[in-house]
Amino acid sequence: MAIEDDFYATIKLKTGEEVFAKVAASEEEDRTMLIIHNPVTVSEIKNKGGLIGYKVEPWLKTTREDMFIINLDNVLTLSESQDMEMIVMYQHFLRDSQRDMQNHHRLNRRMGYIANVQDAKENLEKIFKLDSKDTKSSPD
Repeated sequence: MAIEDDFYATIKLKTGEEVFAKVAASEEEDRTMLIIHNPVTVSEIKNKGGLIGYKVEPWLKTTREDMFIINLDNVLTLSESQDMEMIVMYQHFLRDSQRDMQNHHRLNRRMGYIANVQDAKENLEKIFKLDSKDTKSSPD
């Protein structure tokens, strides 16, 4: 299995998705695969005056994995990127994402956290049991 040097690229998949990532090509027997690291999607943000910026998001939002393998048969086109603005924006996104993961704070009352489900259930059961005992023991 031969792996080429990493490079930044925009990949257009046959599904229509456009992904930007650090890419390495790998040859294995009779097929070529792309190993993509931290793939992201980039959307333009526009207003009436025109383009105002870009929105960078993870390609897959339901996983924390950072490396994926794509069969070259699923790629419509691939373009190596030398665009320093795009590469810097990508690197900033990765750095910010990693910092957010490391600084993932526990929720507190000021953030709106009241209780987890189990604790809230136990507290409500205690209150309900106390209330039902009070109503049973009081003569009406």
